Amino acid sequence: MSPSTTLNPARMIAELKELRALTGDEHGAQRLAWTEPWARARAWMAEKLAELPVEVETDEAGNVWATLRGESDQALLIGSHLDSVPNGGWLDGCLGVLAGLEVLRRIATEGTPPITIRLVDWADEEGARFGRSVFGSSAFSGFMDPEELAARRDYAGTPMSEALAAYGVDLQRAKLAGRQAASAAAYLELHIEQGPVLEGLGLPLGVVVGTFGVERHSITFTGQAAHAGSTPMGQRRDAFAAAAKLGLEIRPIAMRHGGVCTVGSCVTRPGIMTAVAGECVISLDQRHVDADALAAMLEEAKDAAARYAAEEGCEVAWERIWRIEPIPFHPELIDMGEAAIRAVSGSAFRLPSGPLHDAAEVARIGIPTVMLFVQSLGGISHNKIEDTLEEHLALSVRALDRLATSTIAWIRG
Repeated sequence: MSPSTTLNPARMIAELKELRALTGDEHGAQRLAWTEPWARARAWMAEKLAELPVEVETDEAGNVWATLRGESDQALLIGSHLDSVPNGGWLDGCLGVLAGLEVLRRIATEGTPPITIRLVDWADEEGARFGRSVFGSSAFSGFMDPEELAARRDYAGTPMSEALAAYGVDLQRAKLAGRQAASAAAYLELHIEQGPVLEGLGLPLGVVVGTFGVERHSITFTGQAAHAGSTPMGQRRDAFAAAAKLGLEIRPIAMRHGGVCTVGSCVTRPGIMTAVAGECVISLDQRHVDADALAAMLEEAKDAAARYAAEEGCEVAWERIWRIEPIPFHPELIDMGEAAIRAVSGSAFRLPSGPLHDAAEVARIGIPTVMLFVQSLGGISHNKIEDTLEEHLALSVRALDRLATSTIAWIRG
């Protein structure tokens, strides 16, 4: 098989714009998982799939699969996600689904493929409503605890199990989605970079060598609430002061190890202007492509937290929210991804992914996996100004198509 002229990048770009008009507003994309706009996007996608000779099913975790049966049950998976963060960008996630759709169309026009091709729209990759990223793909991989998730609530107090049930997903049965992995021989995912590396190099495309490991914790500093006017500075047990010191310290920790650390939220109690904070809860997200370096960053942050708590007369407690180890992608698929990129754009670059992706969950159960990145203008994502040049979008789907062709040949042996 060779890439065919039936591939139509302009159609994919038009459909991306169509989806943006359907599920976005002046603030950006609004396809928050387990909400009506997300369901509307999936219904729109179902109409596209209805035009193809594919079998469509939704698994126990809410992942949608479109299967083009081949001569062999061995399956090439191509996927990404339609859901977005609130006020998100027009390309994050959905590019990979619609590029995969375009590749699926091309293969379908050429008759029965030698192997089975499966397009997957993973459910709730972003985790924006309940704080649990890669929900559908972690159910697929088995690295998900339904009991832990059942206790989660959204900003309005709705339990996660209740929200999912409204869309036909029983949280306790979600891990049955793992049956979809039975014949998977490889997985490909195209995504916007969401960072500035490719733009800085002047390159449209890159091949991803793996994803960062992540440590996420909630850290609670406990001091003593006291009157803001009558409590001398030297006698305060200010929980916010201890947390603030840690918030500044994580920057040099990250820089020493070549990783990234982020305090994304901070809540004080009693939370009023006229009281010293008796309690301060912050979130800490740490990421690194190397497991040992990630572990070292975590230990240094814990040491710093204990030190600053003591300085401010406070106590500190850590609660792990979630973790995933660094996930390397398959070396032969990386080579093929690089070759596909060079074929359509003349040059390629290898880079790791700091953001999480469904591909990491697929790779961690041993399915050969690789990702392609396309340049993000300004390195901006999760924002309504997120954008990529249309000529680069066209190159990206052509590269994915070439990679699919070479991967099919590789699977056949």
